Amino acid sequence: MNILVIDVGGTHVKCLCTGRKQPRRFNSGPAMTAKQMVEGVLKIAKGWRFERVSIGYPGPVLHGKPVHDPHNLGPGWVGFDFEAAFGRPVKLVNDAAMQALGSYEGGKMLFLGLGTGLGSALIVDGVIEAMELAHLPYRKGRTYEDYVGEHGLERLGTKKWRRRVMDVVARLSDALKPDYVVLGGGNARLLKELSATARVVDNSNAFIGGFRLWKTSRRRLQRASARQNPKLKSGSQAS
Repeated sequence: MNILVIDVGGTHVKCLCTGRKQPRRFNSGPAMTAKQMVEGVLKIAKGWRFERVSIGYPGPVLHGKPVHDPHNLGPGWVGFDFEAAFGRPVKLVNDAAMQALGSYEGGKMLFLGLGTGLGSALIVDGVIEAMELAHLPYRKGRTYEDYVGEHGLERLGTKKWRRRVMDVVARLSDALKPDYVVLGGGNARLLKELSATARVVDNSNAFIGGFRLWKTSRRRLQRASARQNPKLKSGSQAS
C-alpha cells in the first residue's frame, strides 16, 4: 500500500510518498485555502502512485475533520471533502500529533512543535492525544504561542526566546509529568542547552508518523516504541 503523507505548515506544504526518499514542497502562506493545498499537492506529486493519504493539519481536529480554519492559513478548511478532492481514503490529524507519532519511543511523551505557532501532543502507552496548549495564557497577558512561536522569536530575539522555551518545557513537564519531551518544528534547531529529559527531533519524523497512521495499531506501536526511531529513508519501509 502506497501512502502519500502531507505536512501542512504555515510556510510550506511538504509531501512524501512510500518508496521515495526526498520530500517535495511548495509555499503555503496566510491566503492558502484547502482547495489550493490539494491542487498544489497533486501538482508536485505528479508521477507518484498512492492509494492512501495522511494529512498533518495545523489546527484542532475532531473525528478526522478540522474543527476550525488554521490561524496561519486561508479559509475553507472546515467541511472540505479531502477524500473527494484526492480521490483516495484520507486520514487527517493534527500536525503536531503526526510528528509526535513519528517521534514516539514508548512510555509517556510530550511533544512540542516550535514552528510558525506552537503545536502540542501527548502520547501515553501508545495512545495519542493532540492538545491545544498554544493559546492558553502564559504571562503578561500573552499566550504560550506568543512567546515560543515565530512571532515570539522575532520579538524576543534568539537568546531570550531559548529561555522562554525552556521555561515552557519545565512548566508543562511539571504539569503533565512525561517521561521525556520531544521538541520539533522548524525553530527547534535553534535550541542549544536542553534539560536531561528533552530532545530535539528532525521534522522528517512527521512523515514517519503519517506512514504509521495507516499501518501501525496501538499494540504494534507499543512494540515498535522499544526500538530507536527509524531514519527518514526507512520511514517508507516502515509503511
